[in-house]
Amino acid sequence: MFEQILSITKNFAIVKVASNINDDILNYNVILEDKDKRILGEIDEVVNDEAKISFLGEFINNRFFSGIIRRPTLKANIRIINQQELGELVGDNDDKTMILGTSPLYNNYPIKVNINEMFSNHMAIFGNTGSGKTCGVARIIQNFFSMKDKIPFNSNIFIFNNTSEYDAAFRDINKLNSNFNYKLYTTDKDDPSGNPIKIPLWIMEVDDYANILDITDYFQINIIEKMLCFVSIFAKNDEESIRYKNHLIAKAIISVLYSNQVAAKIRDQIFNILTDCYTDQLNLDVEVPGIGYTREFRKCFDIDNHGEFVERILVTKYIQSFVDNNTKWKEEYEPLFFTLDQLETALNFTLISEGLLLNEKSYSEAIALKVKLHAINNSSNKEFFDVPNFITAEQYINSFLLTPNNGRVQLVNFVLEEVDDRLAKSIVKVISRILFKYAKRLQPRGSMPMNIMLEEAHRYVQRDNDINILGYNIFERIAKEGRKFGVIMNLITQRPTELSETVLSQCSNFVIFKLNHPTDLEYIRKMVPNISSDVIEKQKSLQSGTCVAFGRMMRIPMIVKMQMPNPEPQSANASIYDKWMVEWKGQ
Repeated sequence: MFEQILSITKNFAIVKVASNINDDILNYNVILEDKDKRILGEIDEVVNDEAKISFLGEFINNRFFSGIIRRPTLKANIRIINQQELGELVGDNDDKTMILGTSPLYNNYPIKVNINEMFSNHMAIFGNTGSGKTCGVARIIQNFFSMKDKIPFNSNIFIFNNTSEYDAAFRDINKLNSNFNYKLYTTDKDDPSGNPIKIPLWIMEVDDYANILDITDYFQINIIEKMLCFVSIFAKNDEESIRYKNHLIAKAIISVLYSNQVAAKIRDQIFNILTDCYTDQLNLDVEVPGIGYTREFRKCFDIDNHGEFVERILVTKYIQSFVDNNTKWKEEYEPLFFTLDQLETALNFTLISEGLLLNEKSYSEAIALKVKLHAINNSSNKEFFDVPNFITAEQYINSFLLTPNNGRVQLVNFVLEEVDDRLAKSIVKVISRILFKYAKRLQPRGSMPMNIMLEEAHRYVQRDNDINILGYNIFERIAKEGRKFGVIMNLITQRPTELSETVLSQCSNFVIFKLNHPTDLEYIRKMVPNISSDVIEKQKSLQSGTCVAFGRMMRIPMIVKMQMPNPEPQSANASIYDKWMVEWKGQ
């Protein structure tokens, strides 16, 4: 079959092949055997009885090592790899493997991957719509849970998706083994099969509120920090919190009362303060005691013929009685139960405590937060933050991973239907940060590995403004640091160009189904480490359900045929023929 090596370069050899070869040998792996060297190569192209064979690595003592230092000589013998060598390449010699798929080049020989190398490294899964990407992901997970000798009982896989397509593939996972359990969380309030997605307000931190409220300026972070301090004080609703509210209202009113403004504007601003922030002692309807009479608070701000308040002295004396500059108020955030209504009240007090009423630019930025929080609190989205009882972060995560009878849940599917892209991205970011922070605190480090799978990852993993305002993006932080703590991401998308470059550069494993868009192909060529033009060319001619897999989990890049998942996800196109066509016997 192989007659003679014609030339050898740094990375490949040109070999003369027999003219009577009838088999398709393209992409086959061969051995260039020379004295004590066994170099593994791959046939990249055959032109005019000459084959180009790229060097992939070397077999030393029957173990394969990627990359080469020594090259074969022109007198080396060339042959197709044998059974033992193929077994080494596809993971037969590793007892910690699972089935990925089969090799269409080698009579559907099973291809195995090391579980640790696959699930402890970030992975990217690319492919056009209809390329078999979703079915491939479902098949990988089903293969993982179909192992017999050792089962992934303690696995923690979290899937985020904008549709429920994976539900059909995983809902009956306990039929594979009664110890396995699956949970569906959804934003669809009318789906009786799923649990509602809920996020406790007190578990969220400043960065989470910055994402939920879509902040646009660094100044707004200070407002959120103050808001959280206030809500932890006011939620106690004790005597001290009431005194502090009165103190804040009184200080705000005095600052406006003695500002260099006309009386009418001062009155309007004070009324605005007391509309949003009030107590039993300080509100527009409270009776202010004078000498021998009382007057309703709002009446104290009637303006006389000289443009002055009729009861300026009375109201000033009354307000100053609530100013308490001697008490050292504890303004530190303390996680405790509170509601969105209480949070909105805390934000209102924050706005008056910062003296923002007299600063037009700052007030505008602050009002933007108020409008967004108010919109959430007065919409159906409020339900996503309506948790009735106080729970810790650990209890929150355990609620995902436990069944009602305290069974172990291995696979959690979050379906983000019925919400807009901005809120969906914020929810994914918040839950991912909670998982990451929890994992970082665990001792020993990495004692509870978690795998986050992001379907339609280009909707979430982008270069957002939080890089500039918060100084980081949670997905980029997980990409850089997550492996140390056992938090791993899988990015599943048909548009790799829309992904964050930083996150993609940290991926060590790749499963690429057919991609056609030239911009995506060029992006992958530039961003994916150690990818060759040969890999790019291979995926262009792939059939649906077939991929090119390479990275830490693979000895060499290989074409892998995925079996159809059983049961299948609901990812197929709508059947136009069945829905549109009807029998017609007319003329």
